[in-house]
Amino acid sequence: MEATMVKSPPRTLIEVFRSLPEGTLAQLIENQLIMTAALRYKHQRISNDINVKLSNFINHNQIGEVLDAPIDVYLDDKNAYQPDIIFISNENKGIIYDDGLYGAPDLVIEILSKSTAKYDLKDKKNVYERSGVREYWVVYPESKEVEGYFLEDGNYGNPITGKGSICSRLLDHELIF
Repeated sequence: MEATMVKSPPRTLIEVFRSLPEGTLAQLIENQLIMTAALRYKHQRISNDINVKLSNFINHNQIGEVLDAPIDVYLDDKNAYQPDIIFISNENKGIIYDDGLYGAPDLVIEILSKSTAKYDLKDKKNVYERSGVREYWVVYPESKEVEGYFLEDGNYGNPITGKGSICSRLLDHELIF
């Protein structure tokens, strides 16, 4: 008779999150498991436009790596996100592992959707700030308005705003979409 090993069930929400099937659209936000639906066309179109332009710039200058959702970004034991677009500088590539990123990306871009806007604008922004994300951009897909937050002395100040472009201080580059 063969013995079977029983794996113990997950005991924390981060363990539950890690046990979800690959590709599951879910985030752990301040120790709450948030499931999301597939993204809308306009959201995907803008995300793709920004991702292509940012990737072209980063690859041409060989300064890091750009990744897009869904990829898990583990910021602490209560927060694991799937940002729309992230940039990791060459100096920060040590946070990249096969199963996700463990630590703060240098730049995060979130394209708002009705189901996640309240998290992106408050909870996630606060966690990005305290985790050390150097630049955080929020894009409103309907209007193409953007808000950019820059980490200075451990805090995000008032955002800069614009329309149809992201003026990254970190990259010293403007992305027009």
